[in-house]
Amino acid sequence: MGYALVDVEDVPYRWGTFKFVRQHLGATAFGFTQIDFPPDKVGAEHDETASGQEEVYLTLQGGGSLEVDGETLEMRPGRYVLVPPASRRRPAAGSRGMSFLVIGGVPGGVYEPTELPDE
Repeated sequence: MGYALVDVEDVPYRWGTFKFVRQHLGATAFGFTQIDFPPDKVGAEHDETASGQEEVYLTLQGGGSLEVDGETLEMRPGRYVLVPPASRRRPAAGSRGMSFLVIGGVPGGVYEPTELPDE
């Protein structure tokens, strides 16, 4: 077959809000995950120093914020934010919730696909 297709509603949630779409498509060149935060949910602050991945955040629906190294950025549908590996980041949904896509890869390196995490 010359393509893979998945509808996000067919991808089960892991960790409550994560939809690991990459694994369901079988993509291996880069990572991506859809995250659906309910209203006012605040994600964990983290960096990607250990993985070396830079991440692109794209809001799909709703809105909220992305805190990067102490600066709060408004997130709204159609807005892309690139975050380098060492930067601390924390997404947070607004009052309408926020659905967003996170795309990751190692600059100048090779992406190492991972297995689906345990629930």
